Amino acid sequence: MTDQSPPFPRRRLLAGAAATSALAAVGTTVLAPAAHAAPDTVPTGPGAIRSGPAPVVRDRIATARLVAADGDPAGLRLRADLHERLTAWLAFWSANSPPSWSAPVAVRGTTTLAGDAFTLLAVEVRRGETPVEAFTAARPDAVHRATEASLHHHFPTVRRSVGGGLRVVDGSPGFTGATEQTAFVAEVCRDLWGTAGRSADWQGEAGRVLARTGGPTDVTARSGWAAFTRSTLRIGLGTESYQ
Repeated sequence: MTDQSPPFPRRRLLAGAAATSALAAVGTTVLAPAAHAAPDTVPTGPGAIRSGPAPVVRDRIATARLVAADGDPAGLRLRADLHERLTAWLAFWSANSPPSWSAPVAVRGTTTLAGDAFTLLAVEVRRGETPVEAFTAARPDAVHRATEASLHHHFPTVRRSVGGGLRVVDGSPGFTGATEQTAFVAEVCRDLWGTAGRSADWQGEAGRVLARTGGPTDVTARSGWAAFTRSTLRIGLGTESYQ
């Protein structure tokens, strides 16, 4: 398999995102560089309630430059917990990527003003000396599906924007039964695993996929969800075929 997979029809991916909105590993730890810290915001006055630590301007996720949607390298505001989880996610994604790819050198995305959500738009790596966007929101291919799986592995909610961006918020990962998760399961079973992709039988199809990998076969269990998302990442990036 080449490093770049053939794209799926764009309308299929965007239709999945619209439907979802309507209804609702292998890896190593990479320490994040020091951030530009901002003090906690502590409201004052009668009845004031502390809302939690203020977001911090970050210019990196692990060793990758963190840039805004327009490529501005000024950095993005992220809360500490979300930044830590994104760091673990990027290490996981990189550890399961093809050997010809370098570690990510840049991550492009957007954040909310509160720094409690992040929308992934692109991940840049190098092939030899050439920088390439291995994942980009504008390209609905196997890498897009694989990257979505890697985010589901680390976050409880992954939502697609109309432009193909992948939005996450901080929280413990695992299967919740949310529409975004069940739609994702059916779609990757069809697009990456070659099953019928029946949304009404997403659990059965995921079980058959997991049986191919030799792991637990209940996708709704914690171990099953972790195995399904990890295997889907690897088959989507072409690092394992599970024949």
